[in-house]
Amino acid sequence: MLKISNALTRIKPSATIAATRKAREMRAQGISVIALSQGEPDFDTPEHVKEAACAAIMKGGMTYPPVPGLPQLRQAIQRKFERDNGLAYKEDEIIVSSGGKQVISNALLATLDAGDEVIIPAPYWVSYPEMVALFGGTPVIVAAAASNGFKMTAEQLRAAITPKTRWLMLNSPSNPSGAVYSHDEMKALTDVLVEFPDVMIMADDIYEHLIYNDLPFATPAAVEPRLKERTLTVNGVSKAYAMTGWRIGYAGGPRALIAAMEKAQGQTTSGASVPGQRAAIAALDGEQGFLAERLQSFHERRDVVVDMLNAADGIHCLVPEGAFYVFPSCEGALGKVFNGRVLNTSEDFTAALLESEGVALVHGEGFGLPGHFRISYASDIADLKEACLRIQRFCASLQAVAA
Repeated sequence: MLKISNALTRIKPSATIAATRKAREMRAQGISVIALSQGEPDFDTPEHVKEAACAAIMKGGMTYPPVPGLPQLRQAIQRKFERDNGLAYKEDEIIVSSGGKQVISNALLATLDAGDEVIIPAPYWVSYPEMVALFGGTPVIVAAAASNGFKMTAEQLRAAITPKTRWLMLNSPSNPSGAVYSHDEMKALTDVLVEFPDVMIMADDIYEHLIYNDLPFATPAAVEPRLKERTLTVNGVSKAYAMTGWRIGYAGGPRALIAAMEKAQGQTTSGASVPGQRAAIAALDGEQGFLAERLQSFHERRDVVVDMLNAADGIHCLVPEGAFYVFPSCEGALGKVFNGRVLNTSEDFTAALLESEGVALVHGEGFGLPGHFRISYASDIADLKEACLRIQRFCASLQAVAA
C-alpha cells in the first residue's frame, strides 16, 4: 500500500477546487448547475497580449528560461512596481514563478522551520494555512469580524505576535471577503510591525486593480518604507488581465529572500513558461485602459448580487470594496430544516443548496470563518441573477425546527 508523506497528512484538499469539481460532475450527469465557486474572470485575455504571445512563439527561442524569469519580464515588473506602487526593486530583487501560488510556496519553503508561526487573518484564501502547514509552519488564525469589514485590527495583530512569529500573510483586496485596507488601516498595521523586526510581511496584491469607488490601493512596503526590506510583495497577471491559465506570478522583495526562493524554484519547476512570460510582458507594458471597463462591469455585477442576496431569507451580505467576491452570512438560515435535515453549518447550507437548486458555492469553513459562504461574481450577469433567484427560493423553502 502506498505510504503518504507526513507533510501531506497535515493539509486538506482545497474547498474551492472540491466545489468546482462537484459542479462539473453534476453537469456531466445532465444536471443544470450554476458554478460560482471559482475565482476566475470570465473575460478573455486581451487581444494585444495574445498577439504578443503568438508572435513570440513564431519567432522561436522557446528554450529553458532563467530560473527567476526572463530579464525582459523582470524589467517590466520593475516598471510596474514603480508606476503603480512607487516601489523601486532591482532586477535581482524580483522573481517570476508559475503562478502566484508558487511564489508564496517558494517563500514559505525557503523560510519556514518546524514550529515557526504565520499569522493569517480570517477569512483567508483557502490555500494560505494549508501551504504553511505543508512546509512545517504553524498557522495562527486571527478572526477578522464582519463588524469590522472582515479586516484585522492593529490590536489583534499585536496580540497574535509571539517570539515564534515568522510571517504575516495579508491579502488586500481580500479573497474571499473583498475587504480593502485603507491607507490609514494599513498604516496602523505597519506601525505595529515596525516594532517587531523579526516578522516578515507577505503582501498578496493579486486583486490590486479590482477596487471600487476610487478607493486608493495601499500595500505595506509603500505605506511604510521601513518595512520594504522584510516585505515580499506578491502579484501576478491572472486576475486583472484574465490570464489564469497562463500561470505567471511574480514578487519583489529583499535580495536574500529572492535568492532563496530562486534556489527552491531551481530544484522544483525551474523557470516559468516562456510563452506565458512573453505574454506577461505585453500585459504589464501594454495598454491598460480596458482595466477600468472591466472593473465597471464587476462593480455592476457586485451591486446586483448584493441586493438580491440581501432579499433572501436569513442572508446578510456586506458590500465588498474590492475583488470579485461576496462573503455573505447565512447564519439566519442555519438551524432550519431541508428535506428532514437540520442545516447546522455553512457547509451543510452550501451542500443542500447545490443538491436542491444546482448552485455551487464555497462554504465559510474553507475560509476559516463558518456561518458564511463565498460567491464569485466573475460570471455572466444572467447566470448571477438566476443563481440569486435560486438562493432566494431555497432560503424561502427552509422550515423551522418543529417544537
